[in-house]
Formats: sequence, structure tokens, C-alpha cells
Amino acid sequence: MNMANLNPAHPRLIISGNIWTRLARQRQADPLLDCLLDQLRRRAEIILAQPVVERRMEGRRLLMVSRDVLYRALTLIIAFRLGHDARFARRAVAELEAAASFSDWNPAHFLDVAEMTAALALGYDWLHDRLAPAQQRAIRQAIIEKGLRAATVSDPQIIWWKTSDNNWNQVCWGGLTLGALAVADDEPALAGEILAQAKAGIHHGLAPYAPAGVYPEGPMYWSYGTTYQAIMVSALQSALGTDWGLADAPGFRQSAEWQIHETGPGGRFFNFSDCRATAQLDPVLFWFATRYNDSGLLCFQKDQLAQLCAAPADRLNLHAQHLFPLAAVWWRGPSPAPNFAAAAAGDGKNPIAVIRSAWNDPAALYLAVKAGSAAVSHGHMDAGSFVLELDGQRWAVDLGMQEYDTLEAIGLELWGRDRWQVYRLNNHSHNTLTVNGRLHNPQGRAEITDFSPVTVSVNLTPVLGVQATRAFATDGTVGVQIHDRLDGLNPGDQITWQTLTPADVEIIAADSEALLRQNGKTLRVKFTVSGGAAQLTATPATGPNAYDAPNPGITRLALTVTAAAAKVIIRSSLAKE
Repeated sequence: MNMANLNPAHPRLIISGNIWTRLARQRQADPLLDCLLDQLRRRAEIILAQPVVERRMEGRRLLMVSRDVLYRALTLIIAFRLGHDARFARRAVAELEAAASFSDWNPAHFLDVAEMTAALALGYDWLHDRLAPAQQRAIRQAIIEKGLRAATVSDPQIIWWKTSDNNWNQVCWGGLTLGALAVADDEPALAGEILAQAKAGIHHGLAPYAPAGVYPEGPMYWSYGTTYQAIMVSALQSALGTDWGLADAPGFRQSAEWQIHETGPGGRFFNFSDCRATAQLDPVLFWFATRYNDSGLLCFQKDQLAQLCAAPADRLNLHAQHLFPLAAVWWRGPSPAPNFAAAAAGDGKNPIAVIRSAWNDPAALYLAVKAGSAAVSHGHMDAGSFVLELDGQRWAVDLGMQEYDTLEAIGLELWGRDRWQVYRLNNHSHNTLTVNGRLHNPQGRAEITDFSPVTVSVNLTPVLGVQATRAFATDGTVGVQIHDRLDGLNPGDQITWQTLTPADVEIIAADSEALLRQNGKTLRVKFTVSGGAAQLTATPATGPNAYDAPNPGITRLALTVTAAAAKVIIRSSLAKE
């Protein structure tokens, strides 16, 4: 890799030397930015009262420590640069030196190495003029030996991510790129080797964005992988004057729009695949908004920032927000609404469709529908599933992921043979159809076959093993109708239609009707069935295994239809009262 264009000065990663002056001036006229920067200063004060990081494994991971170092370094450095309080600089150096002294950064779980390399690279670069020569040397050598050289081994169990098509690829190449660019003037050969491999390998991580920007791992992992992709692009541009054309990869720019589509009117995610429903301030959207001059991408960030600033800084989940300080670096003021359509469908490994009745209306109808396959990275058996918001309430929910450590701690093969036994991951916990209690075919792929601003249809045949279609239609802000048709059944076959809801459920008619109530609002669910006898039940959404996470307050509303003929049709209506 040619280093002739390497910026010889520090800082050269993501930022330029005058950014602190610009932010200090800009905050005077921007209350939201001032709020953000004040939050960072308050967090920096809290870090001062805590002990310096130590090498502490959690199960097979050092990842939480790596993230802690990254979060602390960024927070302390920004607070120092904006307020000139030397306490913050001294503590940042202490955190970097502590991490540099670790025996290793746990290459067996390479995300740990990648995030620690990013932490020390940014700290080394952004605080370079405050580091004594011996401190520079120690941090630099740690980046080289424990970061970059850890990626030069041939063990496939360590470097499998180099050609993977999931978030690991982006996080690992992103972190290593930062490390290589930080030390390139002192270690040009190794840095060049890492950068050459990164340029060749990052296209695997970019492939899932194609063709339309729907990221198959869900919005939470989109944020994680895409933030590191933006870090990589930004650092290449600032250090080498080129981003290798990575930002022009098919679907990459559009993926930010999908992050907005996948956020409901109440600010919660359509949390398909391994994803939590709760959305947080998303720094990478600020990068997209700045890069593409589109403040509409930040339409949900104003509320997120307000919530963040209102919360006590010492009670926040900092591990889930360890990249939060980058929002200051990439700052752009939000606009109230996006400038793209309220309804959209996107193809890819996990196609989805989203219909909403309006932007900027917390009571808007919001229907998000999932097709795709369980075989993708972090996938669930959720083809045909949906979430529904209406009248300011989320009525049909996705339980989301179960925390990995609760399953790995008992030896369960979460990424192998045991995955589909976990309740939250299989079809028995999703708002979809099941035939004879069977698991969905994990290799099957459901496709969106029709879409309009008010309708969407999905072919479920590949995942159910019988001919099956599911069609949704919306009616303004009144509700949703679902038309399910299954063919090729045998008499006695059982079809289960189900939805999981946080509402209180009352069965009105044992074969056809229920009322859902929450927060003073009511949703009526009605069924019309042909081709079989129906039975409606409401039971707690509880998994059958001792290791399944509890789901307090969630009810499984299920219609079980016993087929009397080869064809069964289930028409359902979910409408507000």
C-alpha cells in the first residue's frame, strides 16, 4: 500500500486540528450541541471518580473492557480539548497506558482486539501532543504488537472475519485501519500490509447492503457495523485523502434511510434479527447527515438526545453507548422530518417492507413486515412476522434477542445446532404462521411479492413447507387487515396464527375475536376462517426451556385452525376502537 499521501501531522484520524475551535464556537448558537458537549463533560467527571480499567474477561470476551477504554478515551479527550482541563488529559493517558500494558487484547475473540486497537489509535492520534515520548512509544508498540500483528496470524479460528459478510468484517477492518494509519510513519511496512488487506477484505462486509440498503442483521447491528465503516471511511479520507470508493458501495448510502424506516413513531426499532427494540442516539447517522447533506436522517435524534441529556450520566448503559462521543465529532443539527417516502420496500438477504401513515405523528399507523431467511448472520425464524404501532401504542411486538452470555454460559451452541431451540429466536415467538408446530425451514427464503404504499404481500412457501401467502393491507390510521392463504394441507393439519402483545387481552369470542387494551387505548382483533375450525387463546409468552429468557407482561394471542380441507384461509383485522 502506497503511503506517499499519508498526512504527516497529528491528528490525522477522522478529525482535523481546528475542530475543537469550531465546536466551541458552534455550541454557542446550538442548544442541542451544547447539551451534547455538556453531557460529555459530565461523563468525563464521572470517569475521574472510577478506577482505571483492568484486564477482566467476561466469559470468552474482553469486549466490554475494550469498549470501556474506547468510550473513556473519546469522552475524556473531547472534554479536555473543549474545556482545557488537564485532569481529563492525564486520565485519558492513564487509560491508554493501562490498556497498552495488558498481556494481550484477546485475539481469540477478535472484536476485542479491533475495538481496543481503535481506542488506542484514536487516543494516540488525538492526544499526540500531550504524550511524552515514552508514552507515545508504549502506546504505539501496543497498537503494533497487540493489534496489527495479531491480525497477521494464519489461524482460521482467529481471522475468519477477514472474508465474512457480517458486522465483524467491518468492525475488525475498521479498527485495524485506524491502528495502521496511526502508526504508519513509524511502521510503514506492517501498516501498508494491513491497509492492503483491509482494502481487499472490506468489500465482504459491504456486500450485505446491496441492493437497496436493507441490512440483514437488523438495525442494532447496522449501527454497530456501519459506525465502524464510517470510522474507516473518515480516517482514510483524513489520513490518505481517499476513501477507496467505499462510501459508494451499492446500498450503503440508502442504508441510513432504512434505519429511519425501521424506527417506529414512538422511537422504537422494528427489531428483527438479533436486535433490541429500544433505540438510542446513533452517532453514525450524524456522519451520514453530514456526508450527504441530509439532516432529515436525524429526525429521531433530537428526542434521543433530549432523553440522553436528561438522564443522570452515571445511570446510563455506557457499554451500549461506547461510540456516543463520535456524535460530537460528526455533529449536524437535526431536521424534524425526512424527505423520503413514508412507505418503502427493500430487497436483500432479509427483505422488509414498512408502511406508516405519516411522519412526525406519534399516533401514526406503523406496520413493518419481515420476509427473508433465518440463515443470515444473527437471523431469526421471523419470516412473515410484523410489528404494529397504532394510536400511540405498539400492539404487536418482537421480543428481540436474548443476551448471548446467558446461553453461552451453559454451553449452548448459540451459533450452531442449538440456535433454533431458543424461544426468542424461532418462529414460536414471532408474529407469523406455524404449521403443525414445526420450526420454519432455516434455509428457506420468503420474498416480498407485491408492495404499494398501503399493501404488502409475502410468499411464505419456502419457510413453511406448504404453499402459503400472507398479504397485509392498511386503512389510513384505522388498522391493518391480514389475508393468509395456505394450500396443499392435509385434513387435521394445524395452522397457528399468532401475535405477541404487551396489551391486556380479553377473548370476546372463542373462535374469532379479542380485545387488546393498553394505556387507555383499545385494539379489536377479529378473524374469519374458511377451510377449518378455529380456537383462540391468550397465554403468557413463555419459552419451554429453562434457559429461555422471561418475557414479563407479554401475551401470546394465538388462533389455531384445524384444517378440514386442502386449503385454509385466515382473514384477520386489527383495528383501533
